[in-house]
Amino acid sequence: MTAKPRQPSDPTMTQVAVTINGRQFRMSCEDGQEAHLRRLATDLDKRIEKLRTEFGEIGDTRLTVMAALTLADELSEMNDKLRLVDEELGGLQNARAASAEHARATQAAVAAALNAAAERIEGITRRLNESPSGAKSKPAGPDGS
Repeated sequence: MTAKPRQPSDPTMTQVAVTINGRQFRMSCEDGQEAHLRRLATDLDKRIEKLRTEFGEIGDTRLTVMAALTLADELSEMNDKLRLVDEELGGLQNARAASAEHARATQAAVAAALNAAAERIEGITRRLNESPSGAKSKPAGPDGS
């Protein structure tokens, strides 16, 4: 939900009535955000009611502040977790890049080894096809001579 000041003639803003702590409030939000705003208000209302059950009647303002602080605490914890996940993701991306580089180096080494082996095989084949005098040997006749 994007918060922006409501302009009286702003057609993109919608009015929504929500109930928090037994009081009704008329709120503005962007078109399409009405259900989201209602869910947020319902969550806050439930938090205040839970605190009222735990602490009794300690005053509406104090209950509201306590609910806001519990939300701020949860947000802080989520931000800390998100920061850790971002760091872990960065480490995994670095490891993936290093692994890809290692794979490229391994492929290059295997290709070089295969090329060297092919060249050696070609050299051996050339030497086998040549006679000691440098002339190619004649194929054996039908009688084996």
